[in-house]
Amino acid sequence: MTTTDQPTTARVAAATGGSRTRAVGVRRDLSADDIAASGLRDRWYPILPSRMVRSGEMKKVTRLGVDWVLFRDARGTVRMLEDRCPHRSAPLSVGQHLGDRVACKYHGVQVDGTGTVVSVPGMPGCALEGKQATVSLEVAEAADTIFAFVPLTADSQPTPFVLPDRLSDPEVSWFPNYAEWAGPWRFYMDNVLDPMHGAFLHRNSHSMFGGDTSARFRIRETDRGFFFEKTDQRGVNFDWVEYVRGSMDYVDLEIPYARNAGPGGVFGIVGMSTPVDADNSAIFHWRTRRVQGWEREVWRFLYRTRLEQKHWEVLEQDREVLEALAADADVEEHLYQHDLGVSRIRRIYRADAKQQAAVLAGDRV
Repeated sequence: MTTTDQPTTARVAAATGGSRTRAVGVRRDLSADDIAASGLRDRWYPILPSRMVRSGEMKKVTRLGVDWVLFRDARGTVRMLEDRCPHRSAPLSVGQHLGDRVACKYHGVQVDGTGTVVSVPGMPGCALEGKQATVSLEVAEAADTIFAFVPLTADSQPTPFVLPDRLSDPEVSWFPNYAEWAGPWRFYMDNVLDPMHGAFLHRNSHSMFGGDTSARFRIRETDRGFFFEKTDQRGVNFDWVEYVRGSMDYVDLEIPYARNAGPGGVFGIVGMSTPVDADNSAIFHWRTRRVQGWEREVWRFLYRTRLEQKHWEVLEQDREVLEALAADADVEEHLYQHDLGVSRIRRIYRADAKQQAAVLAGDRV
């Protein structure tokens, strides 16, 4: 695994196209339930690690229930198009990479990175040429990751791209981590808004073995989201998490480390979940530590040689449980005080989904 470990001024490229009355890149109207299942729009989402989109190649992914194709243009800038040729909807991802454009394999129609048809070889000069007929997303590349703004409608205006604090701080060293889980994206959010599971599920891990197995919690509001934290324990286990609503939704948390974990400050995690579809998720973490100078190199060496595999083991514990949950596991539950964070995030997303569905239906919200 390679990483630049540098704060990034993101390179941003692309435009959007589609119908005002339908969600961008979707061939049908979406209900509130559809949006809740496949993902909220008008958000920036991490799409893939940068290393997975190589020069001269095309990469097909499904995100928020829509098929997309990513490629780098001649300048190395990542482009992201809906994976449908505007002619007959054949997948562009099985076509040909032509530098600043892709050519459909079916009839050779060429589409550039903005979604504009630049050539129709079978009928030069036809009305399709020059038309922005394929959805193209605004893309930013930072923190070794490709992000995209997924709009609700064609006239949605992308919010400014802003990285989480830990990833933009030059004094913080980070390692990216990517996985795909067979479970709804909302299960991941429920999991990270539940610090108490650390004392049980991860009790035998290298970092979450300490502290009590009972606690009281509170929600502490902030101007960008909220903290969900234990009132009677701090700096011992997974004792708090912050949910942040910025240009993208993410969680920020800290796990205490023993001295033998090397130099530096507390161990931090930035986490995000991107819906693949209603039943699968792309999971992104950045493992962070505030450390500088020669100590930074020591920390990075220790992470690669001793800690990274241990972190994968903890992540696998989460994956195994979440993938084993029934699809409707969050429908019939008996929640208690430890679940205040879970209840809060569900209410937020449910309200957002209803609002976005109303916009698509033409209502004024």
